Amino acid sequence: MINEAVIVSAVRSPIGRAGGALGKIPPEYYGAEVIKEAIKRVGLDPNEIEDVLFGNCLNAGGNIARLCALQAGLPVEISGVTIDRQCGSGLNAVNSAAQAIMAGMGDVFIAGGTESCSLKPYIMEHMEFFSKTLPQFRSGFQLSTNEIGNPPMGITAENLAEKYQISRLEQDEFSVYSQQKMGKAMETGLFKSQIVPLTIPVGKNKSLVFDTDEHPRPQTTLEGLGKLSPAFKANGTVTAGNSSGLNDAAAAVVVMSAEKAKGLGLKPLAKIRTFAYAGVDPNIMGIGPVPATKKALAKAGLSLEDIDLIELNEAFAAQVLAVDRELHFNMDKVNVNGGAIAHGHPIAATGAILTAKLVHEMKRRDVQFGLITACIGGGQGVATIFERV
Repeated sequence: MINEAVIVSAVRSPIGRAGGALGKIPPEYYGAEVIKEAIKRVGLDPNEIEDVLFGNCLNAGGNIARLCALQAGLPVEISGVTIDRQCGSGLNAVNSAAQAIMAGMGDVFIAGGTESCSLKPYIMEHMEFFSKTLPQFRSGFQLSTNEIGNPPMGITAENLAEKYQISRLEQDEFSVYSQQKMGKAMETGLFKSQIVPLTIPVGKNKSLVFDTDEHPRPQTTLEGLGKLSPAFKANGTVTAGNSSGLNDAAAAVVVMSAEKAKGLGLKPLAKIRTFAYAGVDPNIMGIGPVPATKKALAKAGLSLEDIDLIELNEAFAAQVLAVDRELHFNMDKVNVNGGAIAHGHPIAATGAILTAKLVHEMKRRDVQFGLITACIGGGQGVATIFERV
């Protein structure tokens, strides 16, 4: 019999703009803060933790998951591993924790992700020793082969817009709606229960409490977006306004066996029903949620109509609309409190942030099934199905 994996705690930091409130703060700091709060909320003995699985793409040189665990004050005996599946890293961490529980390899895991786009290091091309030539810096990571195509992410969105004939107006309209939904959610305080306030130093002997997402622009208008220039190619349709941002944030989830949760008297927020990954052409990487979602639904024995709430990561409006062209969502179920175009996309933390958003909203609405899906740089997709218990 396969063990059930449940989520008993899910929290996130406020999301900062690159160069904003968290711009000078190391990602292990806010990674540690969300771990501490996730544990505290359920009164968990840290010695019960089997492993810490944390996503990170940009700052992971020294196994940041282990660093976050130590900075959170966990016993040195608690191990940690960093996961890099680009935009799917945080959700991959949640899935891997669930997978270990299902396989009987442990009862309690901390999963999540942390990312600082602000503190992303520069990557220098290899230099010959004692060369007098100035170093050359790479403009980005190699996510695919040059033979297949290794385009910037914005170009992959342009490719989808062209393939599916998605207009600039459609993209801008979707983006305004995302901002409006996010603004309404913030206005009504929907995120307060999941956000961990951070104390940030702002000078000698001074600090501020950062507790509100920094990226949203709820006053965004269609007219304002229409004035923006294409960001990635001349005569293109993808702009800064209909794309996700560069951001800093972290999120942590306590994943536990259902039996363990019952023994501790904890009421799960949701169980992880199943998950799936899929590969796609890297030149249209944004279509990855389509095969991943189909695989996950098939594994769960469900149809898309069975899903009550969907968190589809908004890397680009063109990408979301392309996925919708294939899957034909009921858009009233998608990103009901806004998405990454509004709140930002701190790459490896996003999947865990969406997990916190989804399971809290599932509880608030008392619905049965939820889906998180995201495209992944390099041409992949991930999808995870959650069920209220």
